Amino acid sequence: MSDNNDPGGSWTNPLGDGGGTDTFTSTSSQSWFSSIGSALVGLLIGLVMIPGSGALLFWNEGRAVQTARSLTEGAGAVWDVSADRPDAANEGKLVHVSGPVRVGQVPLDTELDAKPPNGTLRLLRNVEMFQWLEENRSETRTRLGGGTETVTTSTYRRGWHDGRVDSSRFHQPDGHQNPQLRYASRSFLAQGATLGGFRLSDQQLGGLPTDQTLTLPGSGDGTRYIGPDPNNPRLGDLRITWRYAQPDSVSVVGAQVGDGFGPYATNAGDRLLLIRAGTVPAPAMFQQAQDDNALLTWILRLVGVVLMFIGWVLLFNPLKVLADVIPPLGAVVGFGTGALAAVLTVLVAPVIIAIAWLFYRPLVGIAILAAGLGLAYGITRLRRSRAPSVRKGSLQTP
Repeated sequence: MSDNNDPGGSWTNPLGDGGGTDTFTSTSSQSWFSSIGSALVGLLIGLVMIPGSGALLFWNEGRAVQTARSLTEGAGAVWDVSADRPDAANEGKLVHVSGPVRVGQVPLDTELDAKPPNGTLRLLRNVEMFQWLEENRSETRTRLGGGTETVTTSTYRRGWHDGRVDSSRFHQPDGHQNPQLRYASRSFLAQGATLGGFRLSDQQLGGLPTDQTLTLPGSGDGTRYIGPDPNNPRLGDLRITWRYAQPDSVSVVGAQVGDGFGPYATNAGDRLLLIRAGTVPAPAMFQQAQDDNALLTWILRLVGVVLMFIGWVLLFNPLKVLADVIPPLGAVVGFGTGALAAVLTVLVAPVIIAIAWLFYRPLVGIAILAAGLGLAYGITRLRRSRAPSVRKGSLQTP
């Protein structure tokens, strides 16, 4: 909601001779009334973000518990079966199968004539293009009377980047248009891949990591360059590399469905289907899945906390904007509201997580709550027991 913009801006060191970078500076201003309007819109967004982030935190604890219980259930129900051929008696059961893999047809990148070695299950093409890249730096100053002025400096340089950057979104697209990609990054999968007597689906092959680099004939470093001169890249030049998965063996945990594998529905509510490269015992596969679940839980907790903090900041931002009539006062109020937002986040987010634990894991939640109360009681008793001796000592001091 800008009241005044300077779309023309100003150039610094403009390119015209094939130089490396150039900058474009633009200035926009916003009146105090417009800032109030934006702050009120932000307040409404904050009113949604705070309960929304709380719901995310609560849901995440339930998701983590459900997944952990499903994995524990699966670890106790899985059957180790031979990879030689499917046994109809195991239909629908959760099975663990490990063994060497065979490939009917290796994945091929026919567009660029890239062929991985025999036994490859997955081939991944990665495309980088030499193109315009934009970096923005903004500085906002509050003017007397409550208005704001924002100076944005956009720096443009040419460099390598995965895929294509949409140059139409640049602050200054003129003179910085990126060409279309001639080739895009793609994944290629083997055909007719089998694990002993079991078929492996495309979805299962897509879960294998591509941890080996494909070296093409005549390319010592595994990179194919598309352009006139790799030592003097031009806009639109491409660097293409390939990585592939060629495990000697594969391990799968899933429901036996005919001569293949499918997700196994647990009583806890999840659907289990695990695949790992190599010969991995079932307990190790389940432990890795538990570790992945714990990591995802902490990531979502962090996301929820950050969203809640932003929500509180937006909720209190109108107070700062009102105080911006006198810029130094606005800075003080902004610091105070930011500190208050941080305190409320630290108080509210753990309470929501604790309530979720009481809801989803009542025994564990109650035990932790009791331990916390006991610790608080012990600290209080210790302080009270030391208080008389401290007072007595203070009376004896001359």
